[in-house]
Amino acid sequence: MTDLSLTILPETPADAAAIERLHERTFGPGRYARTAYRIREKAELDSGLSFLARIGTLLVGSVRLTAIRIGDTPALLLGPLTVEPPFRDRGIGLRLIERSLAEARARGHRLVVLVGDEPYYARAGFERVPRGRAVMPGPVDPARLLVAELEPGAFDGVSGVIRPDQDA
Repeated sequence: MTDLSLTILPETPADAAAIERLHERTFGPGRYARTAYRIREKAELDSGLSFLARIGTLLVGSVRLTAIRIGDTPALLLGPLTVEPPFRDRGIGLRLIERSLAEARARGHRLVVLVGDEPYYARAGFERVPRGRAVMPGPVDPARLLVAELEPGAFDGVSGVIRPDQDA
């Protein structure tokens, strides 16, 4: 596989079915009950901020960003991020995150939140949300709620319930 290069591409509507199958394989049916999934299903996906990874023509990973609000502040919710199990531990997930954050920054977005493992996502600039500053409307371990500022100081003074941004 060392002679095949990884390509990160913007998601297109034609990719939706393949990405859904990837999510089904990697997350299973329990994904529908997760709080972050419930928020994402009520918001419009911005395919310009969602990317996929291919090796040749094989889809090996995907990341999506969805418009949300933290209180009254616009932000993005990162996820789901997934990589096919045989291709994990090769930096594909981190490259997908970096590409999506770079595009979000270029489009003027200032904040991205996610629910995930701090040691993994810290490599992309995420840190734990101070307890009580942002709240998901459902069961979420507060230690797994993370934020990345795409502009220094963007999270200063921001607080509230995380909800879909249906006006985005």
